[in-house]
Amino acid sequence: MPLAIQSIEISGDGGAGTIRQINFAEGSQVKFIKNRVDKLDEKNFWFKYSLIEDDGMMDKLEKITYEVKFESTADGGSINKMTSTYYTKGDFVLTEEEIKAGKEKALAMYKVAEAYLLQNPDAYA
Repeated sequence: MPLAIQSIEISGDGGAGTIRQINFAEGSQVKFIKNRVDKLDEKNFWFKYSLIEDDGMMDKLEKITYEVKFESTADGGSINKMTSTYYTKGDFVLTEEEIKAGKEKALAMYKVAEAYLLQNPDAYA
């Protein structure tokens, strides 16, 4: 993922309360995002985290919370299910276009990660 991500800074042990800042490569629309792990259930492959800071829309949002669940498939793969909840500041109202754009960006990051891991299976072994 070197083409998309410049670096990742982690503060914490990976469990609830951990802060992860992802710094994107030069030329990206967003320079960084900061996530906080809210809950983690390793046994059931489920976690909840919040986007708490970035250099994009966070001036209009308090946070975006994501609930993510990975389910195994019969062929040895997995399906990722994600639910996003947007918490706006004041009277700000998100448009459908803004929500769609956010969903597409999140999906694009998963696609980049998937492509990298498929090309580099030793990266997660």
